[in-house]
Amino acid sequence: MKRRDFLTGAAVAGTVAFNPLRQQPAAAEGAGSRLALPVPRQPVALGRAARNFPKVGGDYGNQNHSTLRTITRGNVRHLGGAWHINVEGGSTTGRAQQSTIVAQDGVLYVQSAQQNVFAVDGRTGEIKWKTNVGSQQTNMRGVGLGEGLVFTTSGANIVYALDQETGAVVWQRELLIPGEGDPGCDPQNGQCGGNRGGLAGAIVYWDGLIYVGTEGSTAGARGRAYALNAKTGEVVWTFWGAPGPGEYGNDTWEGESWKTGGAVCWIHPAIDPELGLVYWTFGNPYPRTNGSTRGGANLFSNCLVAIDAKTGKRRWHFQAVHHDIWDFDNVMAPVLADLQIGHRKRKVVVYGSKSGMYFILDRENGKPVHGITERPVPQDARQKTWPTQPFPGGEPFIHQAPSYHDTTRPVPYYPTGAIYTPFWDEATILFPGAGGGADWSYLSFNPHTGFIYVGYGLINSSYSNTNGGRVNTARPLGEYFSGGIVAVDPRTNRPVWRKEGDWSLAHGNGILTTAGRVMFQGGPDGVLVAMDDTDGRDLWKWQCGAGVHTSPISYEIDGEQYIAVLAGGNSLPYPDIPKGDHLWAFKLGGKVGPAPTPAPPSKRNQIRTPAVAGSAAHNTITLGRIWDAAANAPGAAENTVAQNAMSPQHMTVPVGTEVTFANPADNAHTHGAASFFEHEFTTGRLKPGEMHQHTFTKAGEYFYNDPVFPQSTGKIVVQ
Repeated sequence: MKRRDFLTGAAVAGTVAFNPLRQQPAAAEGAGSRLALPVPRQPVALGRAARNFPKVGGDYGNQNHSTLRTITRGNVRHLGGAWHINVEGGSTTGRAQQSTIVAQDGVLYVQSAQQNVFAVDGRTGEIKWKTNVGSQQTNMRGVGLGEGLVFTTSGANIVYALDQETGAVVWQRELLIPGEGDPGCDPQNGQCGGNRGGLAGAIVYWDGLIYVGTEGSTAGARGRAYALNAKTGEVVWTFWGAPGPGEYGNDTWEGESWKTGGAVCWIHPAIDPELGLVYWTFGNPYPRTNGSTRGGANLFSNCLVAIDAKTGKRRWHFQAVHHDIWDFDNVMAPVLADLQIGHRKRKVVVYGSKSGMYFILDRENGKPVHGITERPVPQDARQKTWPTQPFPGGEPFIHQAPSYHDTTRPVPYYPTGAIYTPFWDEATILFPGAGGGADWSYLSFNPHTGFIYVGYGLINSSYSNTNGGRVNTARPLGEYFSGGIVAVDPRTNRPVWRKEGDWSLAHGNGILTTAGRVMFQGGPDGVLVAMDDTDGRDLWKWQCGAGVHTSPISYEIDGEQYIAVLAGGNSLPYPDIPKGDHLWAFKLGGKVGPAPTPAPPSKRNQIRTPAVAGSAAHNTITLGRIWDAAANAPGAAENTVAQNAMSPQHMTVPVGTEVTFANPADNAHTHGAASFFEHEFTTGRLKPGEMHQHTFTKAGEYFYNDPVFPQSTGKIVVQ
């Protein structure tokens, strides 16, 4: 394929000049800035969330906006629990609960990671029916509704259609099996030599079809998007994330690397019924951080693809990252909106992004509304990096390099770099990282302000090519985590205000806006927050009992407005997010009180290996060795690539203890230990056979790493 064609197919050719429309004045920065008005009436065909919240995202455009207005900025402080239930009997098994609720005719439909689907009375919280769809647990992100059926997936890669009134199974269809358009697949080895992958994302129903996506790109699954007949489960079409021979884009993969190409679509799409297009985002290629085996642009990885909703044929595509090696999968559910830009109404799709940039495209043809510039980026021939990357007109909504002014301050001694810095065999700290920017939180478009809102993370990642067992940590040990919310004016693609806080809000922490001018979002600490949609000012808070990594919704019964949310926790980016199974509904004057406050996650990426008492290790840290727990002693061999080559990696000592840091004489390399960010001690670089002592005189938690092999990180807790 010619280089000029891979960017957006026929929609854009080569380097695109900036669109002069983006030169109009941007909204002022800071809280209370002017609104992005006027906003044209949104298309009726997209639907709207009002009395019902009939799909994840609220409507076909994924605007996550409710037209209900009874709950307002003036009375939201009077919200209380209408009811609360534990859908899995109070289970805190550690499973991530990521299912956003849908509501129709006063009934809520929600899934659990334990593979149960529930219909719940929206007024009382009574469970009307519960259907189990298997035992192989997986992430569940929301059901689809249509034709009197509830559509769900299972961990066994089966799609189920359940009777909406009773929960009885009407039909089921196994997917991700050989023979579905790929006769060369070996069922013993998964899909074309890679991992089989799994079904993922909320199901979307439209006009007799349901749309189902897949996950597994980090293991080499070859992505595919499915459309199924809603009445029968018959596969109507399959769209491959990594095209096969003879298909458009196959020549963007070196050799047969397409067979394990990744490019999975693990978040639900948007649909424009007027254009007959489904807009689906496809994730990163495989191998995730080693591009040496898959030269080329690697379509349709890191792409938004507009697909004919009835036939599965590509209408156009846009690739946000060429030949990705940074895990910028950019799979956030795209948002469709009509905007007034200058004197022209534009029908747009908003795409992005972990990389901290929105790509705002004409949804009919994929042309950028604010222009795109292909900028040269740093190169590494070993990674077969692409010479340029696309940057949209406007401004990023977060910074794009590690900063010493927030939690992207890098752990010392690592190589570091800004966006699109290549790496090879040294773990290199980059920002944005695996958690963004924005990751997979659902955006909200609010027609009353004209803003696009999203939660983001301020979390670094460090990557290497992973060859030879080299470390490849998405989150360096000992670093700090935080994040915030940002409002962007899509007419200019510039941020209007931001609100930074204690928590990353990029992993399923969706935002709901309402016509009452209140926006809702939950966090990893279990707190659901109501905010003023003009400036993000807090108006109300509620403790839900577990991390909130789903989108709140709103619905109405007999003229009374409710807010509902499932709070069940998550495993990313904080491994210790409080887990649970709390299903909440709120209304004005509700009498049910908040849940007990759980232990919040650590704001630092903790070392989680079991602690070893200093006395058991002779108060000595042996450098360059992995602790042998069975022998209760340092390992016999030097290791220079692991994160845990400190023996022991996690040690506890009393105040006043002298700790020895020793580089064994039979190590081949210099090692050391330097504490960060507290700067309590440093050993300098110790040659084999050398040692250093330090006495700890005050209690605390002290992270340290090896200045020579910085991914090797330990922690001493002084009690």
